[in-house]
Amino acid sequence: MNKEFSINNAKKLDKNDSLSYLRSQFNIPKFKGEDAVYFSGNSLGLQHKQFDKYFNIEIEDWKNIAVDGHFHAQTPWFDYHKSLAKDTATLVGAKENEIVSMNGLSVNLHLLLTSFYNPSKSKFKILCEPNLFPSDLYVLHSQVELRGFDPHQSLIFLPTNSYGVVDESELFQTIEKHAHELALIFIGGVNYYTGQVFDLQKIVQHGHNNGITVGFDLAHAAGNINLELHNWDVDFAAWCSYKYLNSGPGNISSIFIHEKQIAKKPFRLAGWWGHSESTRFLIEDKFNPIPTAEGWQLSNAPIFGLSVYRQSLELFNKLGMKVLIDKRNDLNIYLRRAILDLNTISQNFQCKIITPLDSNHQGAQLSILLRNKGKEIYSYLTKHGVYVDWRDPNVIRLAPVPLYNSFEDIAKFYNIMLKCI
Repeated sequence: MNKEFSINNAKKLDKNDSLSYLRSQFNIPKFKGEDAVYFSGNSLGLQHKQFDKYFNIEIEDWKNIAVDGHFHAQTPWFDYHKSLAKDTATLVGAKENEIVSMNGLSVNLHLLLTSFYNPSKSKFKILCEPNLFPSDLYVLHSQVELRGFDPHQSLIFLPTNSYGVVDESELFQTIEKHAHELALIFIGGVNYYTGQVFDLQKIVQHGHNNGITVGFDLAHAAGNINLELHNWDVDFAAWCSYKYLNSGPGNISSIFIHEKQIAKKPFRLAGWWGHSESTRFLIEDKFNPIPTAEGWQLSNAPIFGLSVYRQSLELFNKLGMKVLIDKRNDLNIYLRRAILDLNTISQNFQCKIITPLDSNHQGAQLSILLRNKGKEIYSYLTKHGVYVDWRDPNVIRLAPVPLYNSFEDIAKFYNIMLKCI
């Protein structure tokens, strides 16, 4: 065994980690009475012990003043979403008028594509990454069909290597090659399968240079990588809050719409909560949208979900993304060395890290391609208290999250793997 990955050495690394105190603020699943090794924060973030900081307030206001909570709660429900605006905007590099939190992710993507996917007979295609998560694929298919086009002729998938990773130069060449027929570029900021982080700013530049609208699904990016959506001139984006943002299963989504796009007053599906606040409760036959991203709201907000999300956003902005990214990179380097060391120990554990090694192109996820006994190894890990994610045909995703994962987690993973291989 390599002493670098001993439990004692990992504990020393944790002791020198300025963010190690954060782990105690989260509820870690248990395995045989001890903390499990949780590397699934890219699917569902762990519960913060103070997740109910604002939730309990709303429960009490509902109990004590009922309907009067809409205007007289400690944070009135009528515009509760605004209590998240500053921290949400800071997290993704936006202006407050460009964001709003509402609905679930796929619902928000449908709303945004209804406004910003505007195909013509000659420019109707959508450029997207391969290995699209099914929800995104189904959203795109249905939006294309809604406009009267064939989904199988309307989606252009970026070329990849044999592991599903996109070469950046080929990405930009593909945009140029198909510019004459592209109505939209729609890409996940971080590919859920490979963990590849895309250069969003350059993608926007190439798209706009060719008159193409550019939008992103940031489900695996928000709270994971640095985002400057306004300065990068992104047209629109959406993300969920239950992965790296730790706000609970299936919880609320947020959207970004650049103020340039808002000013164009595009068509949108209208709902009363997007209507001007001053006349929202009047019976009017004309929709008068709020002149911000709030104008895309449909229904009054789910207060309980927003209250948990609010607490999480406050934590992120108290810390700042820079320190989280620095620790994320340190954890990834340590995990990568552990995996490569395991490769040298056993012929049974021959694997390849398919996530790009450059820290600018990876977030808090390493995807490993297992050449031998992949399902057996995955099963062994799950039976020994290691939470990882399996993706057919033979990939395991490992996500050491800087808020609550430790170097000791990685050392435990290494030592469990030693017994498996």
